[in-house]
Amino acid sequence: MSCPFVREQPIAEGARLIRRVFRIQRILRDRQDPLAQRDSVLIERYRFSREGIIYLTNLLDPYVKSSTHRSRALTTAQTVCISLRFFASGTFLYAVGDAENIRKSAVCRSICKVYLALKYFLGVFVVFPSHLRPQVVKQGFFSIAGFPNVIGTIDCTHIAIKAPPGPNEGDFVNRKGVHSINVQMVCDSMCHITNVEAKWPGSVHDSRIFRESGLCTLFDTGAYDGILLGDRGYACRQYFMTPFPDPNPGPRTRYNAALARTRARIEMTFGQIKGRFHCLKSLRVAPDRACDIIVACAILHNIATIRKERTPVVEVQPDDDLQPVHLDQPSGCTGQNCATQFRILKT
Repeated sequence: MSCPFVREQPIAEGARLIRRVFRIQRILRDRQDPLAQRDSVLIERYRFSREGIIYLTNLLDPYVKSSTHRSRALTTAQTVCISLRFFASGTFLYAVGDAENIRKSAVCRSICKVYLALKYFLGVFVVFPSHLRPQVVKQGFFSIAGFPNVIGTIDCTHIAIKAPPGPNEGDFVNRKGVHSINVQMVCDSMCHITNVEAKWPGSVHDSRIFRESGLCTLFDTGAYDGILLGDRGYACRQYFMTPFPDPNPGPRTRYNAALARTRARIEMTFGQIKGRFHCLKSLRVAPDRACDIIVACAILHNIATIRKERTPVVEVQPDDDLQPVHLDQPSGCTGQNCATQFRILKT
């Protein structure tokens, strides 16, 4: 029987008191505008200037913007900056969350949104042989060491990952005993990445990656007029230039020196992309996510290079006094099979 002097039931009132005591208060953290910092701070944290971050924000906004404004949802600029901070530092997600004043789960969702959105622009920013005309690309390579008819330098680099679970764990162990993804990249003379293959485990050889790639098919069908420069790990092909093993002093030595100096552009590209995005030194994610992050970093590297963002300092070997290489035949050929068709002329 209810009491006439009490408006509400005593039991209901007691339940409300108990809920009020044990209620977890919502904490709305203060998130400052990431673009409010100086350009030097932005470049150090995110590897992009203010204009570069605004460009990325406008580019990715249709793909990463929040569908609601409830609960102080992250803006597109905040989502992009969180991802760039992870790519630039390669640190743990909770460390990025502490720096940006958000939870670890929100950091993970932001990174996934951004690298999946960047994959939509792979065919826009990573174009073979380049965004420029092929003749301009060849002129750029020729100006380095006098090597003619070159439209790209190719090589593979290993991106370390954590040991994946499952029966295929051994496939990711490379020759140095480290779990990795073997990534093939091609670049032009300005260190723009023109082709990227990021899907092979670390145990796969470089030559097989190229043999199974779409780029090899296009060259075999004669789609491109030019040659690629690679190291000794690649098989000899008509359009592939590789160095001579143990050459004697003379034309072959000068040919090797010119090839090494020209092919150094791909090594510089590896140094720049890993210096700009430290996450590529070791990724603590599953292999499929690692491949997506590598492709996203390649796209961001091209955007930064095209926009002339600050370039990380990369050690380069001193230049040699080299003479131009002249082709006796218009078509490219391998250095090991066509030695007599190349002459290095003294001035």
